Amino acid sequence: MRDRSPRLRYVLVGAVACALLVAGCSSGKPVKFDTQAFATAIFQPDQFILAGIGLTVSISVISQFIGIVLGVFGALGRLSRRRPARWLSAAYLWVFRGTPLLVQLVFFYFGLGAVHLYDWNAIDVAGITIPGAIQAGIFALGLNEGAYMTEIIRAGILSIDPGQMEAAKSVGMTYGQAMRRIVLPQAARIIVPPLGNEFNNMLKTTALLFVLGVQELYNTFVIKQGNNFLPFEMYLACALWFLLLTTIWGFFQGWMERRLARGTAGSEASSGPGLGRRLFGFRNQEPDVAVVSGGR
Repeated sequence: MRDRSPRLRYVLVGAVACALLVAGCSSGKPVKFDTQAFATAIFQPDQFILAGIGLTVSISVISQFIGIVLGVFGALGRLSRRRPARWLSAAYLWVFRGTPLLVQLVFFYFGLGAVHLYDWNAIDVAGITIPGAIQAGIFALGLNEGAYMTEIIRAGILSIDPGQMEAAKSVGMTYGQAMRRIVLPQAARIIVPPLGNEFNNMLKTTALLFVLGVQELYNTFVIKQGNNFLPFEMYLACALWFLLLTTIWGFFQGWMERRLARGTAGSEASSGPGLGRRLFGFRNQEPDVAVVSGGR
């Protein structure tokens, strides 16, 4: 099989060049575009771009995991019969859904550091040094995501027939056992689609860590355009890298939804929208399936 990467490269660069030509003709001014720098940033990324991609994905995965764990506890708190648990969970949602994520980032890193409540010193984990800015970013992203995951997981739990819990208790299971073995596994099919959307958003939200000086994908291209004075080419390349990451995740999310839909009634219809509809809004022939949304 022939390597199609050169052909893809020519198509992509040609499409950008045509768009620039049309823009230049409409404005009456010549458009300067460094094709070589753009193509190199996309098809021959250097170690700084690859490091930025790796850091973006790593921060997204860790922050999303923290958000899921907090979301489970938050949802159980919202559904608890104990008032203190419900009040604590409600206060958590009120604060983190009611304030901008950017404000939360600078508050936790610069605010806490300024009054020395926590100085975010670098730590070593498995021989890897993690700077304080990355720690603060993961902490803030995880807390913010947990507030949205709380409502997603709570809605997933409420979608399960209450008789499932009663049946589990009737055979001697405790509340915790029933949740882990009966309710949450069934709720996963409802939770996964909006969870996938949240992780898609998390990948893009990592760009906000630029304000903390974290050299993730966006900040890497900010530095590059400052060095070569090619902001249009570099920011366009940055956008395409983010688009690639979210597209890859779209494939993986669709696979997860199909796996969870196996063995259920109407599994073909409930396997979720196809990739074309997920990315571009194309219609499928199968009936729509309602999913729970975190509601940002």
